[in-house]
Amino acid sequence: MDRERSMFNGRSFSFSSLRIKNDKDTGFRQRGPRFYSSVRETSRKESLPEVNEVEAVVAVTSADPSGASGGPARLVQLRPTGKLNGEQPQRTVTKEVNGTECPPKPTEDDDGGGGRLKRISAMWSSFRRRKLAGDQGKESVIPEQAEPALVDQKAREQRYVSGQYFFEYLVVVTLNKSKQGVYEPQITYQFPKRDGMVRFQKEEEEKTLKAITLFCFPEGINWAPLTEYHSETFSFVLTEIDGSRRNGYCRRLLPHGNGARPPEAYCIISKLACFGLFSEIIDEVEKRWQVAKGAMIYPFMQSLREAPFPAPGHTVNIKSFIPGSGTEIIKLTRPLDSLLEHVNFATLLRCLTDDEVLVVFAAAVLERRIVFISEELSTLSQVIHAVVALLYPFTWQHTFISIVPEILIDVVMAPTPYLLGVQKRHLDLVTEQSDLLVVDLSEDKKETFVAENGDERTILPPKLKEEILQALRERKEKATVEELNRVVSEAFLPFFVKTVGHYAHYVTRDGSDQTGVFQKRSFYKAIESKTTRHFVKKFLQTQMFDLFIQEVELQQPGPQQGIFQKKIVEYQEKKKREKKTKTKKHCLVNVHCKEDRVCVFVHKGNIDM
Repeated sequence: MDRERSMFNGRSFSFSSLRIKNDKDTGFRQRGPRFYSSVRETSRKESLPEVNEVEAVVAVTSADPSGASGGPARLVQLRPTGKLNGEQPQRTVTKEVNGTECPPKPTEDDDGGGGRLKRISAMWSSFRRRKLAGDQGKESVIPEQAEPALVDQKAREQRYVSGQYFFEYLVVVTLNKSKQGVYEPQITYQFPKRDGMVRFQKEEEEKTLKAITLFCFPEGINWAPLTEYHSETFSFVLTEIDGSRRNGYCRRLLPHGNGARPPEAYCIISKLACFGLFSEIIDEVEKRWQVAKGAMIYPFMQSLREAPFPAPGHTVNIKSFIPGSGTEIIKLTRPLDSLLEHVNFATLLRCLTDDEVLVVFAAAVLERRIVFISEELSTLSQVIHAVVALLYPFTWQHTFISIVPEILIDVVMAPTPYLLGVQKRHLDLVTEQSDLLVVDLSEDKKETFVAENGDERTILPPKLKEEILQALRERKEKATVEELNRVVSEAFLPFFVKTVGHYAHYVTRDGSDQTGVFQKRSFYKAIESKTTRHFVKKFLQTQMFDLFIQEVELQQPGPQQGIFQKKIVEYQEKKKREKKTKTKKHCLVNVHCKEDRVCVFVHKGNIDM
């Protein structure tokens, strides 16, 4: 029981950090019974523009960590009035929610508690409507005269939410010696520093930063100063409680200096998945940190933070000054194929044979429990991300930890599907579990599959499996990353095109504006191949297909422009051409002969029209 409790406590703390959702309509941030508003009291020394009367309500309820109400909540009424006459807004505390009266300043439209609450309700609804309408309408609203720094911060957050920000955090994690004589990972530099946060925001940031240190140094060993250390770059994923994910890009290395010293790590947290691009950014961070530490990193990261995230195939130029080198222009280019910019299949194909890759793919498609074993953190992260990419257009929906810190090792006991990367020193703990696939990626391995269910090689339809193997054999021996990624993705994508590509024909709607309904039984019965139909019946039970088809049901009818949909159209047109050609090969040709006789010939070859 204690072991199970520690497992779930560890999981919720380290790889599923709580994210407070924003209410897009009201601007409030919610956590239990708390409500916070961005509306602030205007200074009495500020003059106001021309306005009509407007009221805003701020409800603040204190709560203890258990969620119970811990104090009275006040309804604060801001009622600015005036027409360019310099009149100041009146602030009136109307009533304590728990019934305690506050001395209100009398106004001509105060008509008792009931009237105030009715007015509050009406004005709140009006405030929401004007906010959704872009603050347009007959009533004008005083723009919040926020300080420039607050306005700038709000604009940056909007840009980041829209996907234009490069990153959320940059941290430098070092191993510092504690009073007990043990080296522990601690953050010694952070950009940006976030000020003005309320208590629960600070708590959530502390949890996130603590998780980052665990993933930068996941071994859980007693580190010691070193004279030699092999630098490695890897990535990990922080999964939010709502299922969204943030990517961590990390480089561990031995800092410059003389004598023995502990390694340190540079880590960037971003919602964007682009391993190659962020590896280049970490190159620049490393170069600047070695020269002048934070003094050199700050201007570079500030310029990067203000730069727009480039579109696929495009480049963004970042200006940066380095003493002794002058101003440099750093060019950051995204790959043209944005679907594979976070993937490098080379490591996967180096660690596993083609047949072994198909075994892993088969287990992942049916959402099995899979553990990858290696001592190299970069190998674990690259292989797991590559396996997830093979599932396109579907998305892995379950637990996904490319590098499992030692403190979270009990997650292997979870009964639900997962993809885990575990260092080889913990292999004995992993093999104690049953009903999972354990894949050894080490160079000195005795066998690739340390544990397996036994049916992985019979999951995929034989004909389609052979087509994938044939496509993989066509890759060049010295192909570039982009060339290899293209070959591998084009080898696996047709598998889903041929097995479930006809899904759109079995989503029915009562009207063009109605939600679709997927006809599951008719869908898999339409498949002619018995082995393919048997596989599809199992695949339909996975969560990844279920969520995929739910999105399809909610989409408006019409042609879709995704890569998967384009491949489906190409495949269907190819089948039509093949069917037409087959019909031509078995046609009857009438030939008129002499003496009023008709000779009929069966032509089995192609006919020139």
